[in-house]
Amino acid sequence: MSHVFVTGGAGYVGSVLVPKLLARGHRVTVFDLYLYGREPLANLRGAAGLREIVGDLRDGDAVARGIAGCDAVIHLACISNDPSFELDPELGKSINYDCFPQLVAASKAAGVRRFVYASSSSVYGVSDSPEVTETHPLVPLTDYSKFKALCEPILLSAATPSFIPVVARPATVCGYSPRMRFDLSVNILTNHAVNRGKITVFGGSQTRPNIHIEDMADFYLGLLDAPSEKIAGEIFNVGFQNHSILELAHIVRDVTNSHFRQRDVEIETTPTQDLRSYRVDSKKALDVLGFRPRRTIQDAVADLCDAFRIGRFSASADDARYNNVALMKQQTELAFASASDR
Repeated sequence: MSHVFVTGGAGYVGSVLVPKLLARGHRVTVFDLYLYGREPLANLRGAAGLREIVGDLRDGDAVARGIAGCDAVIHLACISNDPSFELDPELGKSINYDCFPQLVAASKAAGVRRFVYASSSSVYGVSDSPEVTETHPLVPLTDYSKFKALCEPILLSAATPSFIPVVARPATVCGYSPRMRFDLSVNILTNHAVNRGKITVFGGSQTRPNIHIEDMADFYLGLLDAPSEKIAGEIFNVGFQNHSILELAHIVRDVTNSHFRQRDVEIETTPTQDLRSYRVDSKKALDVLGFRPRRTIQDAVADLCDAFRIGRFSASADDARYNNVALMKQQTELAFASASDR
């Protein structure tokens, strides 16, 4: 049992991970700006062992106060994905990279023993290798993935016998979350299949790795229990199924048609300039940690279909709450309007 400091704990993955941490008996401090609202953790509010801090990672004093007394960090918070980062590159860099060294330093000063960093499999860029392992050269194509990659050596170089850093490079996460995102490939396709009866595939031949959100959260949970000698200074790919975008569309169509029997989802393809393609090999996580994902893409789509069926999402095709870029744009416009009124 430990006290875990989770940055971004109210986010897409965080709001699935935090309940698992509490159920395992950990105390949890969530440190989050709550840009996407406070609803994701509403069912946990007041639970024994949970503390929530509305805070900005760039505020070093707030981070230091929040992390005091914690002995593990799971760092999820960031401006997530390429389009969100490109919307305001300076903001993205300030959150994803500039304040990272001070977070690591504050963790060590607070006596944190284990630091888990959520990097990204996008650091590999484009590769025609049949399986991309952790030793594959990093060729990030965007600022988002570049700064994800640059944080890794900062953390790993801080290792000491009493400070155990470990890096996860997740595949694209999919499935239901209390802080739902419909700007991730499988989730986008499912949203369109259910609400529009039509899936548009941009390109189609690009291969991307995926992992169910419950498995991703379980992996982070497992890193808290893993023997230090197995994870100290290590990097792990965390993915399961590598599929082309077109294959994903067919999976989504088939599962959606099965759940909503009156539907006959159409698939159309259109050209794209986003040709990133790579196949992530996650065998190291199995060999070293015994981690084997237990859920499939089909499971993720089925979970989303069930959530749609019982009305979990309102206006999912248009509501900015479900799309990081749309919400950031909305908040920028509101801030500008507020400033203009003064």
